[in-house]
Amino acid sequence: MHQRLQVTLKISNHQLIQYYEGHVSLVVAQTTDGRTVRFPANVLRSVVQPNGVYGQFELLFDEKNKFISITRLGD
Repeated sequence: MHQRLQVTLKISNHQLIQYYEGHVSLVVAQTTDGRTVRFPANVLRSVVQPNGVYGQFELLFDEKNKFISITRLGD
């Protein structure tokens, strides 16, 4: 069974550069229900906007906790 987690992300362009240059490989975020989740920074590429990555997102993981997808839910 897949696991769906909702997170609010606030990542500036400056912070994204750290991910893209390889200084940081994982994003650590808190879910809306208070859990901490880690996922590969490279998955943010699909949700980057001109000012960075801001908003509410749903993360989908498989039964082995492998990342599957990220979907923007709203601002």
